[in-house]
Amino acid sequence: MDLNALHSFRVAACDLNGQLRGKRVPPSYADKLSKGVVRMPFSALNVDLWGADIEDSPLVFESGDADGILLPTERGPVPVPWLETETALVLMSLYDDQGKPFAGDPRHALTSVLQRYAERGWSVVAATELEFTLLDSSGARPVPPINPLTGRRLVDEAVLSMAEMDAFDAFFTDLYDGCEAMSIPAQTAISESGIGQFEINLNHQDAMRCADDTLLFKVLTRGLARKHGFTATFMAKPYAQDAGNGMHVHFSVVDQDGQNIFDNGGPEGTDLLRSAIAGCLSAMPGSTLIFAPHGNSYTRLVPGAHAPTEACWAYENRTAALRVPGGAPSARRIEHRVAGGDINPYLMLSAVLGAALNGIEDGTEPPAPITGNAYEIDGLPQLAGDWASAITALETDPQVARIFPAPLISNLAMTKRQEILRFDERPPEEHWLSYLEAV
Repeated sequence: MDLNALHSFRVAACDLNGQLRGKRVPPSYADKLSKGVVRMPFSALNVDLWGADIEDSPLVFESGDADGILLPTERGPVPVPWLETETALVLMSLYDDQGKPFAGDPRHALTSVLQRYAERGWSVVAATELEFTLLDSSGARPVPPINPLTGRRLVDEAVLSMAEMDAFDAFFTDLYDGCEAMSIPAQTAISESGIGQFEINLNHQDAMRCADDTLLFKVLTRGLARKHGFTATFMAKPYAQDAGNGMHVHFSVVDQDGQNIFDNGGPEGTDLLRSAIAGCLSAMPGSTLIFAPHGNSYTRLVPGAHAPTEACWAYENRTAALRVPGGAPSARRIEHRVAGGDINPYLMLSAVLGAALNGIEDGTEPPAPITGNAYEIDGLPQLAGDWASAITALETDPQVARIFPAPLISNLAMTKRQEILRFDERPPEEHWLSYLEAV
C-alpha cells in the first residue's frame, strides 16, 4: 500500500494481552517510520486488560515512564477492511534508544525463540485453527445472534452445518475478502459445536508470519462482525454451559535442505519429534498462564470439555494435549491443543516452540503415548487448575525461564495479579463485558 496516499494510517505494537497499542499518524510519517519517528512508553505494552498502568511496575514511576522507539516489523502495511475510511495498519515492535529490543515486547520473545532454531539451520512452519463465537452483546448478558435468514435467534448447536454457514454468508464473504486483502491465508471454515460458534483455519507458513496473521485475523473478525450488527468474541468460554473457543497450533521444523526433521518415512516420526514432544510436555504445566491467560480461560479447562487438562500426548487422539496427526510422513507435525482463543499469539507460539526446542536440546524422551480417553487416565501431570496458581507456576518453572526473558515473566505476572484484584471488585455477572472484544 502507498501510505503517502492515505488520509492517515495506524502504527501499533502488541501488548502482553494481545491488544494493539499505538497511534494514528499522518502520511508524512510514512517515509520516516524506520528512523524512529514514533515513540511510545515501554509501559504501554505491559498494561492490564483495560489499559491501566501496573501498580509498582518498574516501567512506570521507577524509571520515569521512559519512551521507547517503535520500528516497523517485516510484516509491512496492511489494509483495514473493517473501517469505512481507507487506511492501513503497520505492525511495529518496541526498542530502546540504542536499538536493543524491549524485553517486554511479546513479538521480540518469539523472535528470540525462532533465532534459536535458526542457529541450528532450522526454520519453523506453523498454522493455527481459530474458534470464535458470534453473539448479540447489546443486553445485560451475551446471547446468541439473530439468524440473518430466518430472523430468529440461534438456540441449538449446529456442528458442521452448511445451513448455519449459509445463514451468515454475507459476514463470511466479507471475512474471506478481508483476509485476502490483508494477505491472511484463510482456509476452511466450519460451523463448530457451540451455539453460533465457527472455526477458520489458517494455512501453514513461517512461524512469525503465522503469529502476525493470527493476531490480525482476530482484529479483522471482531471489526467485521461489528459492521454486520453482531459481536465476534474469542473468549475461551462465552457461555458457561456451551463449548469453549480453542486455538490449536500445528507445527513442524524444516532443515536447510527443506526436509522435515520430524519425518522418518513412517507414522511414528523421528527421535527429534519425540524430544520436541517431551519438551512441550515438560513446560506445559508451567506455561498454563500463556495458554489460559484470563480468569474466564479456566472455565474452559475442565475435564471432558474438549479442552486438555493433562500434559500427555498421543497419535491421532483429540483428547490428548499433544496430538501427532496421521497422513503423509513428509507432513509429520505436532498439534498443540491446549490454548484458548483468548491467547496472545506471540506468547503462545513462543511457549510452544521454545518448549519443543528445550526438549530437543536436552535430548529428552517422552513417556509412552496414551491410548483411549485422556480424561479417564489417572496420574497424568496436570495443568494449573486456576488463574492464581498458573501465575505462580509461570514465575517458578525452570523450563519457562529458558524460553522467556525474566522481565517479561515478571511483568506478565504483575499484570495478571492486578487483573485478579480488579475483577474481584466487579460483579461476576459483568466480567464478560471486559473480555468480550479485548481477548
